[in-house]
Amino acid sequence: MKNINLTVTPTPCSVRPILYNEDVCIGCNRCVDICQVDILIPNPEKGKHPIVAYPGECYYCGACVMVCPKQDEGAITLQHPLMNRAKFVPVRKPE
Repeated sequence: MKNINLTVTPTPCSVRPILYNEDVCIGCNRCVDICQVDILIPNPEKGKHPIVAYPGECYYCGACVMVCPKQDEGAITLQHPLMNRAKFVPVRKPE
């Protein structure tokens, strides 16, 4: 059986849906395995955070954050585009 090596070049995009904290991420690649749209690829350097190869394809489902064993420590953050962030205004009570 032939060994085939594939390479991927990350696609430039104006959005950055997934942010990794390099000091906290352990490079377990659980986020890579769970991603429904396959935007993440394992980093060739062992122990480093995955590469976000196709950021514009992200569904913002949050599965990658939920599966992360270090999510409570901030290893991975899902960042919605500015225009999709809801702005909640407190309701004024009638006087």
